[in-house]
Amino acid sequence: MIRSLVTLLGPAHAARLYRYLAWLVTSAVLQGVAVAFLVPILHALFAGDLRSACLWLAGLAAMAVLTCIAHYQQAMKGFALALVVLTTLHERLGQHLVTLPLGWFNSEKVGRLSRSATSGTLMVTGLFAHYLGPVVSGVAVPATVALTLFVFDWRLGVTAVLCAPLIYFAHHWSAAAIGSNDAQVEAAATLAGNRVVEFARYQQVLRAFGRTQEGYAPLQAANLAQKHAGGSMLSQTFPKLLAGGLTVQLAFALLVGVGIALASHGEIDAIQLVALLALAARFVGPLAEAAARSGLLRMAGNDLEQLVSILREPPLPEPAVSQPLTAPGSLAFDQVSFAYPSGPKVLHRLSFNAPAHTMTAIVGASGSGKTTVTRLLMRFFDASEGSVKVGGVDVRELSNAALMAQLSLVMQDVYLFDDSLEANIRVGSPDASAEQVAEAARLAGVDEIVARLPQGWNTSVGEGGAALSGGERQRVSLARALLKRAPIVLLDEATAALDPHNEAFVQAAIGSLMQSATVLVIAHRLPTIMAADQILVLDEGCLVESGTHAQLLARGGRYAGFWHDRQRAGGWRLNAEAKPC
Repeated sequence: MIRSLVTLLGPAHAARLYRYLAWLVTSAVLQGVAVAFLVPILHALFAGDLRSACLWLAGLAAMAVLTCIAHYQQAMKGFALALVVLTTLHERLGQHLVTLPLGWFNSEKVGRLSRSATSGTLMVTGLFAHYLGPVVSGVAVPATVALTLFVFDWRLGVTAVLCAPLIYFAHHWSAAAIGSNDAQVEAAATLAGNRVVEFARYQQVLRAFGRTQEGYAPLQAANLAQKHAGGSMLSQTFPKLLAGGLTVQLAFALLVGVGIALASHGEIDAIQLVALLALAARFVGPLAEAAARSGLLRMAGNDLEQLVSILREPPLPEPAVSQPLTAPGSLAFDQVSFAYPSGPKVLHRLSFNAPAHTMTAIVGASGSGKTTVTRLLMRFFDASEGSVKVGGVDVRELSNAALMAQLSLVMQDVYLFDDSLEANIRVGSPDASAEQVAEAARLAGVDEIVARLPQGWNTSVGEGGAALSGGERQRVSLARALLKRAPIVLLDEATAALDPHNEAFVQAAIGSLMQSATVLVIAHRLPTIMAADQILVLDEGCLVESGTHAQLLARGGRYAGFWHDRQRAGGWRLNAEAKPC
């Protein structure tokens, strides 16, 4: 756990952690030593030696003062470390997250991250504020008292030592059960949380088909699993916690029993028996408190490991020095193969070259690997075999900043931040001038949207861009790409679900992009596909055809069949003025 805490706090605060632990152990040891002073004090009092009793009492007072000082230091340093976690952890998580491959951010890991960054963080702060202190005291104080018992009577010391492993294994058993069940509860709670978010986010679809909460099976199943996990934790952990507490009481009873047996045989006197009772109580007291906190400590430990596992995720490898571009604006795949984690190959030895200031279109059935091409170019993942080149350089030899400076990505699912319309466009280039923002907005048709919004540029678009239609969000996304002025623009199904009005604006924006950038288009229905310098046809991750629109139609192959099927279905329009079928 100490190693995990060092990872969590970071190297800058490691020394503070060790100082806190040192004060924690010192405070616990001093508590045990202070209790040991009771033996000579009682002996002196019952013997009538007031002078010796006062001397020992003065020593006890001094020890109490030192204990208070140590306890104050460890408490203050513990709360200070808890404050460090609260104030710096989210920043450290953010700094680390931006270094991770984008492929890491799936729904399961994002859900786990959300819980860890909220409730998990609070549990970890409790380690310093509430949990570590009693547990360390529960070890150090009884250990010090056990040494005192050896001085008092070796048989009592042996009894205490023999009780220690029994108590340890009982507490370890109960804490392990709590930790295991807490992990199951955490997993069930994460799944239930994800289902609730899903249920809330897609109310339009669910209501359209009459699916209320009672009729939405995934949410019901997740809630039931969470209920069962909570019930299982209660039924399985309570008996173990009870057993741990009983073990502590048995240890106390055993120490007292041995003391009474010794007193009955005249081995110790009544004064020593009274001192023994005080020592035995101080032996089991911290153990009982540690037992009560051990379950919470294990739960906090689970949250700690979750957070640390995120911080230990290996970042996206970057070269020490980013290589200079040899062919700016170009794209190339050289014998690229790729498989997603725990999945089959999606691309098989794919090769193509897209020269600068050209347009390349990629078509193919769903699952053919089209989107994977853009993900590899953006370096969401690294190719399993072969090389992906941007600007003539393997993407693995470019720094993340250098790679992102070359690329703009416009996807079908556009996310807008809960901010003003202008701020969402400025995501493409935060330092752009007002004139540049206005020009990008004009080219993408966003100026038309601005004109009818109540607060113009300052209108909040809502979370995810809820205040705008899907087509309007797409225009904002294109305005970002135009504002960034990246040499290469990737369009992944950018017009898949647009109405003719919005599609006309989007196509005009794409036309503007083609004048100054290399464009890679993934599309099913994009009319401008006919103007592409080359069209790549993918099937199950393999390149089966390539050429211009005219060349591919003349061949009468896969693309020609695909094209004619689309025409018959009315899904393709040859120009912006054509009416849909």
